[in-house]
Amino acid sequence: MITHDLRLIADAMQDKKAQNVISLDLRSIDGAIADFFVICNADSTTNVDAVSRNVEEKMAEEGHRLLRAQGQENGFWIIQDYGNIIVHIFLTQYREFYRLEDLWADVPRKEYKERPLSARKRKTTE
Repeated sequence: MITHDLRLIADAMQDKKAQNVISLDLRSIDGAIADFFVICNADSTTNVDAVSRNVEEKMAEEGHRLLRAQGQENGFWIIQDYGNIIVHIFLTQYREFYRLEDLWADVPRKEYKERPLSARKRKTTE
């Protein structure tokens, strides 16, 4: 189920033209605040906001409630907390500055390539 949720988030991000979508598997880290981080970036605050809204909408459609969020007021770095998954949506220059994924360089990471809509529908109906 978690793989489905990670892919759902990645697809929602890419639907709104997010770039460099990755997930980090933090389950091996004692005391980690979540099991997974999903990270992406976008080139404008408007785009960051659109990505954030789409992730929230797609997760809600699957019955996942957003527990809390921060950063919507400025659109530089929006964080969404879904319990075991934390979503980070950066403005590109902020992602480059903070290099969040470098803090956990030794954990498993997955890069998400954009999938055609037909592949998404086929996968969800199987």
